[in-house]
Amino acid sequence: MPEVVICGAGIAGVSAAYFLSQAGVEDILLVDERPPLSLTSDRSTECYRNWWPDPDMLALMNRSIDLMEALAEESGNAFHMNRRGYLYVTAQKDKIPALTERAERTSRLGAGPLRVHAAGASSYRPSPPEGFREQPTGADLLLDPALIREHFPYLTERAVAALHVRRAGWLSAQQLGRYLLERARARGVRFVSARVEGVEVAGGRVRSVRLKDGETLPASVFVNAAGPFLRQVGAMLGVDLPVYTELHLKVAFKDLQGVVGREAPLLIWDDPQHLPWDEEERRFLAADPETRWLTEPFPAGAHTRPEGGPDSPIVLMLWEYRTQVMEPLWPPPLDEAYPEVVLRGLSTMLPGLRAYFGRAPRPEMDGGYYTRTRENRPLIGPLPVEGAYVIGALSGFGIMSACAAGELLAAHVTGGDLPSYAPAFLLSRYDDPDYRKRLETWDESGQL
Repeated sequence: MPEVVICGAGIAGVSAAYFLSQAGVEDILLVDERPPLSLTSDRSTECYRNWWPDPDMLALMNRSIDLMEALAEESGNAFHMNRRGYLYVTAQKDKIPALTERAERTSRLGAGPLRVHAAGASSYRPSPPEGFREQPTGADLLLDPALIREHFPYLTERAVAALHVRRAGWLSAQQLGRYLLERARARGVRFVSARVEGVEVAGGRVRSVRLKDGETLPASVFVNAAGPFLRQVGAMLGVDLPVYTELHLKVAFKDLQGVVGREAPLLIWDDPQHLPWDEEERRFLAADPETRWLTEPFPAGAHTRPEGGPDSPIVLMLWEYRTQVMEPLWPPPLDEAYPEVVLRGLSTMLPGLRAYFGRAPRPEMDGGYYTRTRENRPLIGPLPVEGAYVIGALSGFGIMSACAAGELLAAHVTGGDLPSYAPAFLLSRYDDPDYRKRLETWDESGQL
């Protein structure tokens, strides 16, 4: 009889299975109607960072990166973890005081020291393109445009400041997930390809799990790791989880002219902007109510990074310039305007991309869902039904948080020692009236 049934074999479910098996739990069954790591886990940007304005999220990420680095060491870095960092770039001098203040605050929360590099001699050390060992933590704030251009010559000459977050980078999400899954299977974890149709609850506790083919699995522990279907699976237990899903898209683009440096960090344009249209294009778009939005202000946050080795021409491009809250559909609907909008938005930071206007190589686009709570903290821990647990709402940070989230879930299930940040991710936090009041002015989501 399975002691634990985990619904969902994305990175959250796989991590939960791995850490439960590490904790000595036997008879663990992963159940998913799709192959493992195939719904949203393989549509990730695959990036990670410990740079969060929320102290509990920062602590969770620091722990998760500790765990990922340990796994990289023991596996010979099988999932190609690097420490290239995140580079937040601005062309607005009046933003520098606020950028500095935010960086100082995040540093004080435990992200590592902030090093400020003004004009003149600088001790700034760029990140190597590969590996993660012996690299600085914290962040480097570059306030000398000449220094920015020296190390990042592909950026616009208008850039006046750049914040290089150092305990950050990316990895192969598929390889990390597969490594965790292989290790879990070696400890006896099994995978069943099936759809969970219901959970039997009797006497206030989990008794069994019913599959679509009619099979019933006796179970004493049920873990909801259903990703974008977290709320629907919660309803099977009679629990209304306070989550919703947003559609997020991604473009893989062939940068055949080598505009984006192949050793670049994740590049993020930190300024709002208008898309760069010529006057004729702008007039044409503004005249049609259906396209007028393309001439209106766009938010900050367009970002890109190189993908693949030094000989690869691929870059990934992302920008959530408008929120699309929707029920998850599969396959997700794609916006044909998205590649052009993201390309133009990124050209403000990377002027060389303008060479592709009107003649860009055909991009590849895909999408997945961010499942999130209002304040963008995850749900990890017990549910009101005895024997039921949740690990989810890892909105936009599933890969980077998965290891610490799985470890925390395992501690809840097995009665292990809980870290100081554990209460911040419980469903029961919403029972606190002070916490609900705090949500009204929450500004610590950490979302790019």
